[in-house]
Amino acid sequence: MRFLQDLSVLVLEGESAIVAVAAVLGFVSVVAVWFALIERDPAARRARLVARRQAELASAGATSRRRRARESTQDLATRIAKRLKLARHEGAERIRDRLLAAGYRNREALFVYLAAKLVLPFVAGAGSVFLLIVLDLGHLEAGPRLLALLGSALGGFYLPEIWLSNVTSRRLAALQKSLPDALDLLVICAEAGLALDAALKRVAEEMGKSAPELSEELALTAVELTFLPDRRQALGNLAKRVPLPMIQGVVSTLVQTERYGTPLAPSLRVLAAEFREQRIIKAEEKAARLPAVLTVPLIAFILPALFIVLAGPAVIGVYDNFINR
Repeated sequence: MRFLQDLSVLVLEGESAIVAVAAVLGFVSVVAVWFALIERDPAARRARLVARRQAELASAGATSRRRRARESTQDLATRIAKRLKLARHEGAERIRDRLLAAGYRNREALFVYLAAKLVLPFVAGAGSVFLLIVLDLGHLEAGPRLLALLGSALGGFYLPEIWLSNVTSRRLAALQKSLPDALDLLVICAEAGLALDAALKRVAEEMGKSAPELSEELALTAVELTFLPDRRQALGNLAKRVPLPMIQGVVSTLVQTERYGTPLAPSLRVLAAEFREQRIIKAEEKAARLPAVLTVPLIAFILPALFIVLAGPAVIGVYDNFINR
């Protein structure tokens, strides 16, 4: 009788855990669907970013007194990060370049990233202490518990870096995919007689919906070409923000046309054809790798089910014959 009571308690606890997990999964699903259905307007974000960059470049010639007043009005988080000297280590410039490649151009982005790497290990460790020691979740021994605490702290330390790498790779992939189409439009604009900054601005407007990342970069380059005294600096900023070999080639071509006065449209047409051919070659390589990639899922998931369907009735029949004897 005691055993049945303990078993019923365990069943009730298991049902409660299943209900709790189902509730959490349902809430996460509703939130995911909600964010998927929200309509985002990348053109509005790009317009705000370009307007802010234009205002910064237009006010670059202000007096040093105004510049000092503007620096004194920085937010509290930035001043604290500067006081702690978080941005003075050797990898700060490399992190800043990675943030630029990910699309984060605020000067506070570096301090937020470094502060996250400083705070998240303690937050993850405190959460692990609460779950594993206070609540005694899992009933772990001392050794596995210590390993779990250290693993959570290391995970909190590397989480911002992993997140930044994922954001950067997705953004660079989107830029690389939409660059040949942008070059075709740029060739059309150049043949129509538009200057480089006007052509970049027009291409950015045309690709605002289909390729917001590339549209944002081209719009910023057009603004910098208008306001910066050295046009090569504006093109160099584009190459720095987007560390892609394709962008490096486009920037080199544009710099040569600015320096030597060579025709812009034929050079861009050759680049567009070359980039489009590279994209086709990569697609063919992925298609050629597809049979080898599908071999493991085929063996692991499809063949067992096929064997069960084909050989299952025969095995059941043989088993019934042995039982009936």
